[in-house]
Amino acid sequence: MAFFAFVRANFRWLLAGFLITAFSGFGQTFFIGLSAGYVRQEFDLSNGEFGTLYMAATLASAMSLPWVGRSLDRYSIPRVAAVVMVLLAAFCIAMAGVSSVIMLFFVIYGLRLFGQGMMSNTSMTAVGRWFDAQRGRAISIAGLGFPAAEATLPISFVVLSAAFGWRVTWLMAAAALVLVALPLIMALLRKERTPQNMAEGEAPKPVRHWTRAEVLRDPAFWIMSAGVLAPPFIVTSVLFHQVYLVELRGWTLELFASAFAVMSMFAVISSLILGTLIDRYSARALLPFTLLPLTVACLILGLIHESYAAFLFMGLMGISNGFMATLIGALWPEVYGTRYLGAVRSVVFALMVLSSALGPGLVGWLIDLKVSFDYQMIGMAAYCLVMSGALTFIARRVHQRMALQAAG
Repeated sequence: MAFFAFVRANFRWLLAGFLITAFSGFGQTFFIGLSAGYVRQEFDLSNGEFGTLYMAATLASAMSLPWVGRSLDRYSIPRVAAVVMVLLAAFCIAMAGVSSVIMLFFVIYGLRLFGQGMMSNTSMTAVGRWFDAQRGRAISIAGLGFPAAEATLPISFVVLSAAFGWRVTWLMAAAALVLVALPLIMALLRKERTPQNMAEGEAPKPVRHWTRAEVLRDPAFWIMSAGVLAPPFIVTSVLFHQVYLVELRGWTLELFASAFAVMSMFAVISSLILGTLIDRYSARALLPFTLLPLTVACLILGLIHESYAAFLFMGLMGISNGFMATLIGALWPEVYGTRYLGAVRSVVFALMVLSSALGPGLVGWLIDLKVSFDYQMIGMAAYCLVMSGALTFIARRVHQRMALQAAG
């Protein structure tokens, strides 16, 4: 089959992208949030107080990301990846030894900047540059690192922290980065890939290469961003407050952690399907449909309180995650070109980090104010539905603009 031939021919680069994506999990909210109960108890923090601290630290990382992300346009992917992994490991060690609320702020800042921010940004920027005609398929494969991490890290944390304590588990995370991820990824990236059409001397696709300043002046960019930022806001909010959620519903943390496997399975399937569809129809054509699974997921979590709702929600969230991880990897190089991709994508990731920062803080405040969690989820579903309509409109405008650019 063509898919397996593509994987065999590009295995080292696809695996490198997959691993960088997967090891970003140590800086993702679904992993950090598992320590929330321990941290709140140790430092006597309420849901709102810890959510505010998390929000502030994540906002600080979002402000740093556009400047740190420019390194991807100045230095090689292997060099940036190595530095980022070492720094992420250092902050995992710091998390294991965190001793004050002030230190906790800086530790979360580092985990978010180098984990969720730069690890994800490095992987998606690299794959976006390495592939052209089959970019959607390549990004869908590299993006499988996200569901792989979601399937393995939460349950691993629950088991290891029960056996050795949560601080030792963070030390194990640092060891995994330094002893496993770093040498393996560096071995795979001894040689970077050249897009096949460039290697064969074929004419590249007629795409204008926008500078970051031009992208920021484009209204379409902000409308598209308002849509793609909904998943990180919603997903981060729920996963950060997962301890509160399971207590509210009368579930167990083990049950909710096991539902991550369902999310990961559906994320894998949806990512691979969307990658193929992107190569066939384009990312901009599929943009309006990507928020629909998340809309239904929010309604289920807000309206159904039985334990099976956790698995329905996580399954639909997995579809949403798979769609969005693949879409945003392919959308920006498709619409804005690849020459300044590192700088452009760093802004996008900064906005995503900003969105994921606002979610836990806002939901934490509302929880402290006794605002119903059910109403919050229904409100999030309404936002997704409205944005689906806005993305339908803007996708048509962007398609028309690109058609005129290609003709002129």
